[in-house]
Amino acid sequence: MSFLAGHRLLLLVVVAALGAAYVVLQVRGRRRYAVRFTNLALLESVAPERPGWRRHVPAALLLAALAGMVVSLARPVRDELVPRERATVVMAIDVSISMQATDVSPSRFVAAKEAAVSFAERLPQPINLGLVAFAGTARVVVPPTTDRSLVTRAIEGLEMAESTAIGDAVVASLDAVGTVPAGDGEPVPAHILLLSDGDTQVGVPNEVAAERARQEGVPVTTIAFGTQEGSITFRGQVVPVAVNQADLQALAEATGGSAFQAATGEQLEAVYQDIGSSIGFQVEQREIGGWFVGLAFVLAVLAAVASLAWFSRLP
Repeated sequence: MSFLAGHRLLLLVVVAALGAAYVVLQVRGRRRYAVRFTNLALLESVAPERPGWRRHVPAALLLAALAGMVVSLARPVRDELVPRERATVVMAIDVSISMQATDVSPSRFVAAKEAAVSFAERLPQPINLGLVAFAGTARVVVPPTTDRSLVTRAIEGLEMAESTAIGDAVVASLDAVGTVPAGDGEPVPAHILLLSDGDTQVGVPNEVAAERARQEGVPVTTIAFGTQEGSITFRGQVVPVAVNQADLQALAEATGGSAFQAATGEQLEAVYQDIGSSIGFQVEQREIGGWFVGLAFVLAVLAAVASLAWFSRLP
């Protein structure tokens, strides 16, 4: 925490002086009382019961409230990471039939959709989020938008198809990024998150798509869903569909992204951190003086309540 008007903290000296004056007056008052009543036995018989520590509570609360007001006057601020303007993430989800394999519970496809929804909910609202679905071809299901409900509903409605074209998915995602208006002549800060079991069969080769992504400065982070023992039943036959994690890792490394295996909650957080470092955040200072004003008000009210309850007067 820092202050935009730190010189105003010097007013805390006044608060400290008031506290010191209170202590001095209490000590002097106790001495006068003792001198006036030198016969302690007589004092105990005639003096009412003193309130003890309670008499100091309202004063302490009032001094704390004054300190809170001084801090608010100094305009305290804290640094917050804010997504850069026009920052964009495009999620590309594999909807090929190999994603029906149940080696990832409850299935690769369901796990990928759940991870995608969870990621969409974690992503800060100012960041644009788009959705691409791919099997034998790739299509932009939702262009980049800040409306998370559009994306999550689209994820739930995804349907499966034959074959896999990861390269096409990267190209379609790059095209989606291109629809975001550029500003000040700078490229849109963007990142692609690709969820797949990683075995390209048709379309643009991964290497070609990776080169375009590298040239455009858009990293591709991949999440691999599946194991080497995965299989599906297709047209009455059991077909092995081992995950191709090596290809997904190569795609990520070629574009400056990161590669992950079937996302857990902790891994999704790592994915978010990876993407956040790519699209970039800028540090902005946010004033938090209102919190100290509110705290000062609460302390002042407590001082008043305590004084009324114990001494039938305001401090």
